[in-house]
Formats: sequence, structure tokens, C-alpha cells
Amino acid sequence: MSVILRLTGVYQAEGGLVGELRYVSKKLVGRGHCDLCDVTHRGIRAKPEWDAWVRSLPVPHDLVHLNERSEEVREFSDGLTPCVLAHTDQGLRLVLDRAALARTAGDVSAYAAALSEGVRDAGLRWPEGHSPAARRSR
Repeated sequence: MSVILRLTGVYQAEGGLVGELRYVSKKLVGRGHCDLCDVTHRGIRAKPEWDAWVRSLPVPHDLVHLNERSEEVREFSDGLTPCVLAHTDQGLRLVLDRAALARTAGDVSAYAAALSEGVRDAGLRWPEGHSPAARRSR
């Protein structure tokens, strides 16, 4: 079983002022949507429950916009966004795809459960002695 070293969530949106404004305008007219954004943000601010849950994880959980991806993440995630990737001791693995993120309906607790399921289904494990499965969103 591969060990998770860190997680990267990739938004279906460009970063920066222009990217953020473009995303908001598309969302308002029903032409753009990012299920990962719905989990992590309420309006323009991060959800407090998201911040608390991320602090409980045994590994870092980064969030990047399309134009902020490393080359490795870009090559792996092209055509898959929004998604969540696990960086493991054996390379990148997809743990949450677009459909799994949509099923969370923007709920942090549902995201946590989906992530646990995605980790299990991908045959991955958390670092020795750490498992967020028993932890609850605060």
C-alpha cells in the first residue's frame, strides 16, 4: 500500500483577480461551477469548518487553481478537474474525481467521508499511526 504524503485539490477555476472574477461571473449566469470550491468556500471566504478539518489531517492538503498547478499535477489532472490527488511514495493517485466531489454537495463532512472512501478505494494509507477517519469536522 502506498503512503499518502500530501493531498492536492485542484479547482476548476483560474486563480488571481481576473480568474476569480471570471469564475464568479460564469457561476452567476449558470455557465461555470466548481464542486471543490463549494466544499472549501462560502462566498469569497474559506469555510471555518473546512479550515478546522484540514488542520486535523495527518498530511498537508493544498488547494490550487488551474493556473497554479505544478507541471506534475497539471499533466496528471488535465481533463479531470476539479479533483483531489494524493501525492504518495509511489507517485500521484486520483482519490476524488468530479463526480465524487459533486456528491458532497458542498458539505465538509461529506467531503471527509468521500476522501476516506477514495483513499481506501485507491489502496492508499495514511502515514503510520495516523488516520483522520476517526476525527470529526469541528
